[in-house]
Amino acid sequence: MTFIDHFSETAAGYARFRPRYPESLFDFLAGAAPKREWAWDCATGSGQAALGLAGRFKQVIATDASAEQIAYARSHPRVEYRVASAERSGLETASIDLVTVAQALHWFDIPAFFDEVKRVLIPGGLVAVWCYPLFTIEPAIDRIVRRFYAETLGLYWPPERRRVEEGYRSISFPFVEMETPAFQIESPVALSQLAGYLGTWSAVRRYIRERGEDPVALLSAELAPVWGDPDRPRLLTTPIRLRVGRKEQGR
Repeated sequence: MTFIDHFSETAAGYARFRPRYPESLFDFLAGAAPKREWAWDCATGSGQAALGLAGRFKQVIATDASAEQIAYARSHPRVEYRVASAERSGLETASIDLVTVAQALHWFDIPAFFDEVKRVLIPGGLVAVWCYPLFTIEPAIDRIVRRFYAETLGLYWPPERRRVEEGYRSISFPFVEMETPAFQIESPVALSQLAGYLGTWSAVRRYIRERGEDPVALLSAELAPVWGDPDRPRLLTTPIRLRVGRKEQGR
């Protein structure tokens, strides 16, 4: 499967505006992992999940197929960033305690990636994949954003987006799956920050390339009267759809 690069052109915005994940999520994953030595954050982007893991693991290898994304990642003494594909990590066999993929599994050759996960995990090692659906803020804002998502951008979403809308539940998951707590993202955003985040969406980038205009600018103008003071933060929330599984002993 050829790497289709949706995000290198928005690497700076991705690093600045993509939401962070709750600390409780990383506490849970670290507690469930067999050891806290080595973690691999695959498709790390600009390192949002890798940095959460770094406070809990001795060493984090954070890979992404996009060198531009890696260039914007925030450094940390326990995180080593590498350019590598999900399906060919370059990691040693049976060397990793925890593998994570945040909001990226739907872009992979999934069977090939899971084969790679099985190869690099230690026996009993853990893999965690998650995504998040469309956020909510307030009903009047949500109605406008939902229309933008479904109607303005509807024809511009890659087909892989469907897997996110399904919460990854339709993906065959060849691990011993475990029950997980509920987690959600909560992030205060001003109107300009929301616009910056929306500007990183793959459908927005395709819309701009094909139509030569930025749909987020039009959306921001529509949201302005509902939002009020554009600098007033409003709370963005979205549930995290998480699947966690363990590599079987002896496999």
